[in-house]
This record gives sequence, C-alpha cells and structure tokens, in this order.
Amino acid sequence: MPHASLKLKPGVDQNETPALNEAGISQTQLVRFIYDRNGIGLVQKLGGWAKFISTQTSGIARALLAWADTNSKNHLAIGTALDPVSLTTSRLSVITDGNQITITPQETTDNVAVSATTTVGSSYVTITDATTAGITDYDAVYIQTHISVGGLILFGLYPTGTFGANEYKIYVTDILGEPVLATSAVTNGGAVASFTTTNASSVITVTLNNHGYTAGSTYPILVTTTIAGITLYGNYIVTTVPTANTFTINANATASSGTTVSINGGLARYTYNFGVGALPSGSGFGSGAYGSGGFGTGTGVTPSLGTAITATDWTLDNWGEILLACPITDNDFQPIYQWSPLGTSWATIIPEAPPVNDGIFVAMPQRQIVAWGSSFTGIPDPLLLRWCDVNNFYSWIGTVINQAGSFRIPRGSKIVGCIQGPQQGLIWTDLGVWSMQYIGPPYIYSINEIGTGCGLIARKAAAAINGTVFWMGASSFFALSGSGVTPVPCPAWDIIFQDLDQDNLNKIRVAVNSRFGEITWWYPTMSSGGEINAYVKYNVNMNQWDYGVNGTASNGLNTNVSRSAWIDQSVLGPPIGADPNTRYIYQHESSTDADDQAMITSFRTGYFATNEADEKSFVDEVWPDMKWGYFNGSQNATINLTFYAADFAGQTPTAYGPFALNQNTTWVNPRIRARLLAIQLSSSDVGSFWRIGNMRYRVQSDGKY
Repeated sequence: MPHASLKLKPGVDQNETPALNEAGISQTQLVRFIYDRNGIGLVQKLGGWAKFISTQTSGIARALLAWADTNSKNHLAIGTALDPVSLTTSRLSVITDGNQITITPQETTDNVAVSATTTVGSSYVTITDATTAGITDYDAVYIQTHISVGGLILFGLYPTGTFGANEYKIYVTDILGEPVLATSAVTNGGAVASFTTTNASSVITVTLNNHGYTAGSTYPILVTTTIAGITLYGNYIVTTVPTANTFTINANATASSGTTVSINGGLARYTYNFGVGALPSGSGFGSGAYGSGGFGTGTGVTPSLGTAITATDWTLDNWGEILLACPITDNDFQPIYQWSPLGTSWATIIPEAPPVNDGIFVAMPQRQIVAWGSSFTGIPDPLLLRWCDVNNFYSWIGTVINQAGSFRIPRGSKIVGCIQGPQQGLIWTDLGVWSMQYIGPPYIYSINEIGTGCGLIARKAAAAINGTVFWMGASSFFALSGSGVTPVPCPAWDIIFQDLDQDNLNKIRVAVNSRFGEITWWYPTMSSGGEINAYVKYNVNMNQWDYGVNGTASNGLNTNVSRSAWIDQSVLGPPIGADPNTRYIYQHESSTDADDQAMITSFRTGYFATNEADEKSFVDEVWPDMKWGYFNGSQNATINLTFYAADFAGQTPTAYGPFALNQNTTWVNPRIRARLLAIQLSSSDVGSFWRIGNMRYRVQSDGKY
C-alpha cells in the first residue's frame, strides 16, 4: 500500500469551509506556531503559567504595570474594577517582593454651606467645612461649584494646607499660576452662583459676584441643576455681560416660568482627595507649597480618611519611579494620581493636572504626561489632548517658557485610545489614527492624521511589537509600519467579528508576547455574560493566526483562556496576565501547565481528500512524528489523536479514536474508509510539552461507494 505525508499548512483559517481548508488548520485552543524552513505547520503546546502572587485580587484586574524604582526594587501595579454583581470595590495596589499594599486613592464629597475667609491683598483663602475634619498639607480639594468671596472666584482643583480641625487653606492663582489677590476681607462668607429664568425664554442670567467672564468665554456647570423645566449641566458660552456680577447664557430649552435657583441648592460641593505621608520633593504639596509662606501656625490635626474611589478601568504608566494612574469612574471626576514607593500611603492627585481625563500615557524621550479626553473646564472634551511641561507634571498651562500645551483633534467623535509608539505618540479616534511627533518649541508637537477608516475599537486594543504597531478596529485589524497604515487580513474573521459582544468592547485587551513574536486580543463574545472569554492571536513573524475560547473539553476539564489585563516581558520577567474568573495574577511562559493543572490544548484540521474523484480510500496505519518534551527534558507527553471521516463536506463526520500517543507509539490502526479526513490532536496531561512534525499514513483506494 502507498504511503502519504500529512504536511499541515501553518496558521488557522476559519473563513474557509472545512473542505476548502485542505490540510490546513480550522480550530485551535492554547497552541502556537513555530517557524519551519520547509513551510510545514509546526504546531506546539502553548507555554503555561503559574501564580505570580498567592492572593486573589479584590476585583477583576483591568490594568497592570511593571516598573523599577531608583533603589532597583521591582514593582507591579494592579488596577481592579468595581464588580457590578458582587459590588467588590475597585482597588489600586502594588506588589513588591511578594507583598501587596493597597494605594487606592481616598476621597469624600461634601455638600455644605459656603464658609470662606479672605484677607485683603492675600491669595490665601481659609475654608471651613463642618462635615470633614483633618484636611492636611498632603490633600487636595476639587471645588465643583463656583464660589465668589472677597473678589475671588474659587473653582477647580487646589492643594490644601493644614490650618485647623475643620479648616484648611487654599492658594488662589490664575490660569498661568500667578497669585490672585483678594480685594476685600470676608469672614466665613461667600456664595455660589444662582440662575434666573424668564418665562418662555432660553436666556438664563447667572449671578456670581466679580465673575470675571467676558462675552464668548466658556462657563462650566459641573453640578446638575434644574430650573423652570430646564436641566443645566456642561459648558455654556457667555452671551452677554450686563454687570461685573452677572452674565447670561443660553439653555437648550425654554423656561416654563420665571424663577431663581442657586446651583447645588446654594451649597458648596467639595470633593477631597486624601494622602498620608511625605511626597516627593518638588511635588507642590506640604511645605513645598505653603510652608512658612502663609500657614505656618495652623493647629495640629489628625489626618482625615476617605473612601476608596470606584473605577471601572485604569490607565497606568510610570514617571521614573513614580506610578501614574488615571481611573475611569462613574462621574466626571477622573484626575491623574501619583504614587511613589517612598511617598504617600495612597495615590494622591496631581492638582495642577486636568480634573477629567479618559486616559494617559508618558511621551518619550522628552517625558511628558499626555492626557486624552481631557478638559480645561471640568467638563470632558472627548477630542482634547493636553500635555504637561517636559519633566514637570505640575505645569500644564502652555507659556513661552515651558512646553505644556493642548490640541483638539478636528475629526471624529472621540479619542478612543493612545499609546507611546515607536518614535511617536499615536492617537486613535473612532475614525482614524493620528501621529503625535515631538518637534520642540514653539509648537512642541506635530500632530497629523496618518490613517482614515481605521479607528480603534476599544481603549486598550493597540500595541507595538518589533517596531510595528497593531490594533483592532471595528471590523478588521491594522498595522502601522514604515510603509504606513495597512490592513492585516485575518483568516479567523468569522469567529471574532460575528460573535463580538458590542456592549462590552472596552473590556477588549491587547497582549504582546515579544518572546514568541505574538500579539493577542482578548475579547468578550455574545454568550460570555459581558466578560472576556475568548482570544485571537497573531504571530507577526510568521503572519499566522490562531484562536481559542472558554469552554469544556470532552474530558470534562475547563479550558479557561480569559485575560483581563496583561504586560509583556518586563523587569519582572516573562509576561504577566490577570484572569477575570479566578482573579489571580499569573506569570506566563513559566510552566508547562495552567497553574499546576492540566492545560487543555488542541487543534483540528480541515478536510483533506484521501483520493481523487469519487473513490473512497482506506487508511489503516498512521505513524506519529512528534517532539514529546523539551530538549534534554522528559519526553513524557501523551497526545490524543482523533480522526473525523466523511464522504461529503456537509455530513456529520464519524469520529475514530481518540488514540493515545506517546514516544513509544510506532503506529496506530484507525481502519478508516472515507473520501474526506480531518484529524484532531489534543492533550490534557500535566508537566508535558509537544510539537507536531510530519505524520505519515498508509492509504489505498477502496471503491466508489
């Protein structure tokens, strides 16, 4: 009887029908492809993983960052999300030398009567808050209701200074950081803005003493206020300025009556962020901001404790040894936090930075924080980029002597995500991709659109590997290299985009494994219940794809392939990923197994014709050709080989096997009679590794029917 070789075509192809994908691979689970100079599809078991730390995360980890401090200590930051089902709190934590500490920003919000004290010719304002005690030099306050007092307007983020048990001081400056002096002395006074309507008119008169607004400027309302059937919230253009104490804006509806209402019921709204411990030198807090310059004689207080913020996602980066974190929350207060290994107990606000951002990254090589979906007013602008001065994240307003600045992307509806790519920052909108190249003063950045029709599908769906940037779009994949933006054909398109959960796109995570030239996208399917449960993986060196999905193997074992956060090779070694189901952090490529349990790996081919025309074939012997373990390691793998036979492509195939194979197996005798044949290899043993080579089989014609 003649013999034939089963030489597989590398890579998976799910777009082709089973019969068209002859000798190709149609289904995969936890495998990878290895280059072979003869073009044979060398399929092998994926590298395994083990727990990085023995404790579970409090919620589902959505962000990871590894970095080293100046004392050569390695750290892993973990940002978890609020679980809407179990209501497990979100948390920001850091693992150092196996010890995990929680550094979740602490905050509290008060709505209290206005009580502010000013001194003529001074920029310091004392605020009394009878509800919250213990505001210190390490805290910050976000004043969300404009307050007029002593000729000053208080609004926005301020560092605080210790003064008394229920009192603290802030320092009032203009947009350029220059002090603004009070023109009158006020003791425990001040007022928030009030709004007056006229029946059947959309014009609203705002009363705010010494407001300083001019016609055409922007007036933000950060606390939703209802008046005469009109809901006020957002940015409004000042239309007229009748007096120094009043101005008018236009609402998007007409008033049902003439009345006057104060914002927030006449109360001030303060959101405090608390920090405990010393901050890095030059932070602008503590003695660096106030010291003997104004506060000096305040009464000693016990620091206040707030409530950990709730977040659904995080973007993380590092500024040298300082961790930077920007949370996604359920309100419009998404500031930038910092934490130093030698600093505060909790991550604390950078008060000079924008109070609202959709994400951040650190631009290189000049080192600037770039924030997207940012704001000047407290109302988020989904197309706005802002960046701090070079090497100074306490300076965010551009002047002729610094390199801070901003730019509003002119096309698209929102910035979806940004990364620091090779030689440039990259900004994706829902429509395309923009390049952000540092050119120095006076323009700082050259920002240009470099691709259209290639928008990003989710905040964390883009990454760079081997000098090329890859990302997942709304219905395809793209790459950016020296030749520009090009689509990347995906032969697993049907599996991904026909089953993608459109309601949970922001859970998509990209994962680079530079050791093997792989980039993976973890994503939720329509049957996943809203959580990540599948992946598609691209080998950039071989231009080959594979995929996998959660499920149960035929032997009843769980095939869990979910990762909700990931970092590539780092100071901590091989890649690290977070499992949304077990809520453990795992180090990958560190084992042959799935956390000491069997890894359920498999692949299945398309049909290959065993004979021409309408004749059947008879296959009675198959000779395996495998690597059964690591080089110089135990050759102990056990592989299950199953044959699927059919006469026509649309038939339900007949399974033969599985046949257990090991290093001592010379051949198996399936005795198959069919026109079409597919094979499946799988393994579920512990402590093993395998790679397929050139299997051979004995075949002969066996009649037409």
